[in-house]
Amino acid sequence: MTGRMPLVVIMAALAGCHANNADDPKPLVEVKVARAVESDVSIVVRAPATVFPREQANVAPRLTAPVLELTVRKGDSVSAGQVLARLENRDLLAQRAEAAAALADAEASFAKISAGTLPTEIQRARGQVATALAALNQAQKFYDRRKQLFDQGAIPGRDLLVTETELTQARIQHEVAVKTLRLLESQSQEKDLEIARSRVEQARGRLAFIEAQLSYSELRSPFAGTITEQFLFPGDMAKPDTAVFTVADLSAAVARAQVPESSAADIRRGEACSLYPSDRPAAAFPGTVTVVNRAVDPSRRTVEVWCEIPNSSQQLRAGVFGYVEVVTGSLEKAVVVPVPAVQFEEGSSKGVVMVVDRARKAFRRQVDTAPAGDGRVALIRGVRAGEIVIVEGGYGLPEGTAVKWEEK
Repeated sequence: MTGRMPLVVIMAALAGCHANNADDPKPLVEVKVARAVESDVSIVVRAPATVFPREQANVAPRLTAPVLELTVRKGDSVSAGQVLARLENRDLLAQRAEAAAALADAEASFAKISAGTLPTEIQRARGQVATALAALNQAQKFYDRRKQLFDQGAIPGRDLLVTETELTQARIQHEVAVKTLRLLESQSQEKDLEIARSRVEQARGRLAFIEAQLSYSELRSPFAGTITEQFLFPGDMAKPDTAVFTVADLSAAVARAQVPESSAADIRRGEACSLYPSDRPAAAFPGTVTVVNRAVDPSRRTVEVWCEIPNSSQQLRAGVFGYVEVVTGSLEKAVVVPVPAVQFEEGSSKGVVMVVDRARKAFRRQVDTAPAGDGRVALIRGVRAGEIVIVEGGYGLPEGTAVKWEEK
């Protein structure tokens, strides 16, 4: 009997404690709430994005030479074609002067050959043609007289044959002289002119090459923009494999968003989009979709979408992070709640909403969502318009927990 008394006492004590705990009031959890409302909303796709310039270029020289002068500095605005830096070019200036002199000499030689007198050989050949023609005419006349006398029987046939032979020889001599002249004219004069013309073109090409090399000693901006990086200074050795400046055109900013593969199919070029930068969470910058990549990133399973935003006031800076919203459709009379009210499943449009009943107790509801913009989300199912949902303080809250909130 004495051995059972302590056990009875302990059980009685435990029962008493249990009764006292059952009588203790359950604590109220303070939360922030909002009421689900019915509204016509635009369906949007939301994705993280980083701001890039519309155009960006690393300006590097095409020559290896010391930096002589920098005309701009990091942060300066530049126009298209503006000189950014000059390289040492005294050797190129000397080469240009030499090439210009060579071109002038070649042009003078060509002009002299084109407008000058014919070579002595051609003049001599022309004289021989004239002499041969005179001899041919004389031989022809002599033959004609001998032929007439032969026909009258005044001279023997032997004399006519001699005269005919002399006529043939005169004709052959004339033909040889003419051919010699033509050969000299075609081969000598034209060849001299062609050689002179070729020398002019060579000299002109050499000068153009030096002029091009000289132009490379000035580094110019490929477009209007801002100097965002500067890598070299006067006295540094500039090389083709090393950039001197980075020029960025931020007159239009491009927010490159990584859209989930499942949502990218609804996005089209030309649709409206907005950027919400992290450094200005309350500001929205409207733009237009200009690029929807046709390839999916294999590691992230996302599609890159570009939202181009006018940025003439330079409010957006390159490298700023944020998120992009693209309007892809609309819903009529949708149930809408603030985005923080939904506890999303990672990588999904599904989630959980904590709904408060009339007894002010919280219960979980599974929902399907569609982004609605302006910090709201449309609920496809799971919540009715007019119900109260928890916006803050609902994460990890057990089912049936009593809640309270500050009435407004």
